[in-house]
Amino acid sequence: MIATASSLDISFEVFPAASEVTTAGLAKTVSTLARLSPRFISVTHGADGGDQNKTLATLDTLRINNPTLGLAGHLTCRAGSKGETLAAAEDYEATGARWVVALRGDSSEGAGQAFQPHPHGFQCTPDLIAGLRERTNLRIAVAGYPEAHPESRGEQSDIEHLKRKVDAGADAIITQFFFDNDDFYRFVDTCRSAGIDAPIVPGIMPIAKFSNIAKFAARCGAKIPKRIADRFAKAEKRGAAYDLALAICAGQCDDLREQGVRSFHFYTLNRSDLALGVCQALGLDPKHPIDGEHAPTQIEEKAQSVSA
Repeated sequence: MIATASSLDISFEVFPAASEVTTAGLAKTVSTLARLSPRFISVTHGADGGDQNKTLATLDTLRINNPTLGLAGHLTCRAGSKGETLAAAEDYEATGARWVVALRGDSSEGAGQAFQPHPHGFQCTPDLIAGLRERTNLRIAVAGYPEAHPESRGEQSDIEHLKRKVDAGADAIITQFFFDNDDFYRFVDTCRSAGIDAPIVPGIMPIAKFSNIAKFAARCGAKIPKRIADRFAKAEKRGAAYDLALAICAGQCDDLREQGVRSFHFYTLNRSDLALGVCQALGLDPKHPIDGEHAPTQIEEKAQSVSA
C-alpha cells in the first residue's frame, strides 16, 4: 500500500493569544494552516491549563474567521466544578467544535508540582471522559506518553491509566512530543499488547528555538538526543538553525510515515512556518504536491488514523 500525501491526516495545536498583537499573529497562523485541511486545530487553556473562557473565546473567533475549519478545545479536571467543566464542553460544541482534548491538567503551581483537582470537579481524566460521553456528542482525544510522564509511577501504571481512559470512552490518543521515534514505536507496541486499540497519533514538535524547546522538554520528561543537540549547537553558529529544524522534523515524520503512521499532530507554539514546511515536505500542501509514485511504502500500520 502506498502512503500518499492524500492518505495522511494532520492536526495542529495552538494556545489562546495574550494580546491584540498576538491575536493577529494567531489568526494568521491558523489561516495559513487551514489551507492544509487539517482534521482539526485544537486550542489549549494556555500556559497553566486553567482558563476555559480563553479557550472558548479563541474557538469562537476561529470559527467566525474559518467557518469550515475543524476545531477542538482542551478541558482539564482542575479548571472548574463538574457542572462548569461540562458546561464549557457544551459551549465548545456550540461553537462548532467536534473534538475535545480531555486532560488531567497541571498543578496551579505549574508543571511538575503536586496536582490538586478542583474540590467539586472531576478527580481524574477517566471520570471527565465519562462525563463528556454522557453530556456531549464530542469526540474525545486523550494524552499518551512515549517517555515517562514527570509524575510516572512506572510504565505499567502509566499504561493501566491510559487503558482506563480509553475504556471510559476516549476515541484517540495524542502523544506528548518526542524526538526519538523508537520511543514511539515501543509505546505503540506496549499499548497494543495491553489491549489498547484506540488510534495513537504522534505529537510532533518542530524545534523553533532549541534553548526554549530544551527547557520545555525537560519539564515534560521528553529527552532530546545528543546528536540533535550537537547539530543545533553547530547550526546556530552558522545561522542555519531554521533549515536544520525543518530537516530534522521532516525526517522524523518521513520515518514515521515509512513505518505506517498516517496521522500527525503538530505542536505549533502559535507559529506556522515550520509546521507548514514539514507538511509541504510530506506533500500535504496542494501548492507543493509530491509525486505519489515516490511516496514511502507502508510497512506496518502501527498507528491507525483518527477517523471522522
